[in-house]
Amino acid sequence: MTKELILIVDDSPTNLKLAKILLELEGYDVHTATDAEDVLELLSTIQPHLILMDLQLPGMDGLTLTREIKANPKYQNTIIVAVTAYAMKGDDQKAYAAGCDGYITKPIDINTLPKLLAEYLAKKREV
Repeated sequence: MTKELILIVDDSPTNLKLAKILLELEGYDVHTATDAEDVLELLSTIQPHLILMDLQLPGMDGLTLTREIKANPKYQNTIIVAVTAYAMKGDDQKAYAAGCDGYITKPIDINTLPKLLAEYLAKKREV
């Protein structure tokens, strides 16, 4: 069985490194991007099973990028989990309305993140 591919999108090098190491230790094939331009370029060469999407990105924000990704039929079934440090009331609903399948607030709990992502991926396999 091939490793499930996860794309982590975050403009913080520290957050990227931590999440990448954590998920690689769980056996995932992990790619990273720091902005929308990087993501769109990467999507021309990879088909992620799940995207961990920071909402606060430079240039195009994570919600706009999610809408753009989900508008492409090739990625309509890709799981996108929103991640934000600036959680305000109603932000989760905005994320779901943009096409996100999940919502996580920072700081990320390194003990629960792998389990949570495994649950999202398991639900996708059941469909």
